[in-house]
Amino acid sequence: MNDQKGILSSGLGRVMRNKRYIFWFWLLNLTLAYFATSGFRRAAHAILDHRFYSERLTHGFDLGVFIAMLMRPEFPPTDSLSVPALCFGFLFFLATALFLPGVFLGYSSTYRLPREEFFRACGRNLWRYIRIMVVAGIVMGIIAGLLFAANIAIVKKAGESTSELLPVKLQFIGMGVIFLVMTTLRIWFDLAEADAVLNDQRAVRKSIAAGFRHTFRSLGRLLGSYVIAALVAIIILLGGIWIWLKAVSPEGVIGAFALSQITLLLLLIPRFWQRGIAVSYWQQKMLVPVVAMKPVEPLPPAPPLNPEPVPVTRAPVA
Repeated sequence: MNDQKGILSSGLGRVMRNKRYIFWFWLLNLTLAYFATSGFRRAAHAILDHRFYSERLTHGFDLGVFIAMLMRPEFPPTDSLSVPALCFGFLFFLATALFLPGVFLGYSSTYRLPREEFFRACGRNLWRYIRIMVVAGIVMGIIAGLLFAANIAIVKKAGESTSELLPVKLQFIGMGVIFLVMTTLRIWFDLAEADAVLNDQRAVRKSIAAGFRHTFRSLGRLLGSYVIAALVAIIILLGGIWIWLKAVSPEGVIGAFALSQITLLLLLIPRFWQRGIAVSYWQQKMLVPVVAMKPVEPLPPAPPLNPEPVPVTRAPVA
C-alpha cells in the first residue's frame, strides 16, 4: 500500500508541477474541435434563424425538431460534415503522438524542461511513439473485440434461464472485467512508451517487452493506481453533469459552454495522472542504475624487456 501511495502521489506531483501540459492539450483539443464542427455550425445557423427551430432547441433539446432540421433539403449531407470531423480527429491523434514524448520527458525531469528539449524529444521519438500506438491499437482492438463478443454470448445464453436478473448481473460483471483488462493493456503500453522515450530505446519491441514484463510483475500495484485515477475521472464527469442539470438553464449557452470546457479540462488531469504514474514506476523499477566507476590505481612500471648486460669479471689465474 505504501508503494501504491508512492507512485500515486509521485505521479500527481509530476502533473501538478507541469500543469501547462494539460492546458496546452485542452487548448489544442478546443481549437481542432472548433474547426471540425465549423461546417455543422454554418449549416445549423442558416436554419436556426427561424423562430420555431431556435426556440424548440434553445429552451431544451427536442429530438424531433433536431431530426427535422437534419432532414431539411437545405441542410448538407451528413457525410460532408462528418469527413472534416474525422480528419481533425486524426490530426489530434497525430498531435498526441507528437507531443506526448515531450510530456514523458518533462515528467521525468526534476526541473522545468526547456522548450528546446521538449520539442527535441518530440521529434526524436515521434516514429517510435507511432509504432507503439499502432501495435497498441491492434492488440487492444483484437482483445476488446473478443471480450465484447464473449460478453454478448454469455448474456444471451443467460437470457435463456428463468432468472430475470442473471443477464443484467452478468452484463455488469462482464463490463467490469473488460474495463480491468483494457486498463491492464493501457498500463502495458504506457510503460512501453515511457521506456522508449526515457531509455532512448530505438528498438520499440524491447520497450514493449519490458512494459509487458513489468505490467504483470507489479499488476496489483499498477492496476490499483490506474483504477483510482479512473474513479477520479468518473467523479469529475458525474459532478459536471450534476452541476449542469442543477445550475445551468437550457437557454444558458455561455454557462453550458463554460461548464463543459471546465469539465473537459479537469478530465485531462486523471489521464495525465496515469502517465505520471507510469513515469514514477519507470524511475523506481525500470531505470537501470548507473554504477559509479572507481579510479584504477596505476600499476608499477614493468621491468625493461632487454636489460643491460652485467659485466662479468674473471678471477685472476694463480
